[in-house]
Amino acid sequence: MIDPCELSPSYIRAIAAYQPGKPITELAREMGLEESGIVKLASNENPLGVSPLARAAIEAQLRNLARYPDGNGFELKQALAVRHRVGDDQIVLGNGSNDVLELVARCFLGNGTSAVMSQHGFVVYHLATQVAGAARLETPAKDYGHDLPAMAGAVREDTRVIWIANPNNPTGTFVPAPEVEVFLQRVPRRVVVVLDEAYNEYLPGEMQADSVRWLTRFPNLVITRTFSKAYGLAGLRVGFALAHPEVADLMNRVRQPFNVSTVAQVAAVAALKDREFVHKSVELNRAGMGQIVDGLGRLGLEHIPSFGNFVSFRVGAAAEIYQRLLQQGVIVRPIGMYGLPDHLRVSIGLQVENERFLSALRMALHA
Repeated sequence: MIDPCELSPSYIRAIAAYQPGKPITELAREMGLEESGIVKLASNENPLGVSPLARAAIEAQLRNLARYPDGNGFELKQALAVRHRVGDDQIVLGNGSNDVLELVARCFLGNGTSAVMSQHGFVVYHLATQVAGAARLETPAKDYGHDLPAMAGAVREDTRVIWIANPNNPTGTFVPAPEVEVFLQRVPRRVVVVLDEAYNEYLPGEMQADSVRWLTRFPNLVITRTFSKAYGLAGLRVGFALAHPEVADLMNRVRQPFNVSTVAQVAAVAALKDREFVHKSVELNRAGMGQIVDGLGRLGLEHIPSFGNFVSFRVGAAAEIYQRLLQQGVIVRPIGMYGLPDHLRVSIGLQVENERFLSALRMALHA
């Protein structure tokens, strides 16, 4: 008898499943801990929770859950078009920005093609490329971040996509706008460049280039953003891409018709209006980053300077330290899958959560 799994393409069978951050409920079951006493700093979530305006919009929409969402996302697209000064035909909505990344892969990658990505880059780039059956061309990292000249040099005749996270997850590194612009000028127009800006809101104002304006000069550019981080809507899964109208049209052809729920759409529209909440989130992150970096320094641990809402640090016996933290009810993220087996990544939390992490880490190091 033929096993249907054996008939699946070999590149599908070779995929190592994505491992998300451990949920609070799972750790509580495993360790016999109270959920209320667990601190989760593993998934780069917003410790302030949901924007008040978004929460009100969610509650008002609950009576309509028996209806399908607007498959075109009209109101959200309109709000995004105004915010970013683009046409609504340049917007692709996604079930989180991961969904949008996969749409790019479905449109432009396949057998006989390749995609360029950086060592220590976001693991979804590897997965999306492999699922499409394309070859992965990984360039060595430069100071834990993207080496754009090397990535441009890695482009082959069969290359169709280049993946760039800026800031990068999990290392938090950032490539300044002038370097990205030079890179875009160098890359052949037949290659789609995905600029993943999931953590853009956390950048200091002077570092936030108006990358959206590049779309008029580089029709092969796709910019992706998310509402999961600074906007605090990770549980609703809503992201988007900004692209040339023809590129956006292709992506919308393969997009699931109702990939962004009604609740997610209205929450995102409201969240865009809540600039005060985003400002508070960014300021909290700035203070928390200083708190954790100072604490790591006092413990004699090296960290990778980060421009996101997380920081990765080097620690001996990282896997063992991770387990010791779990035993104390503190969840961080091991990043061995990113080629960093001696590092752990910790998200920036509330002040009390950061203190709890540093205290638990101190105990784990001296256990």
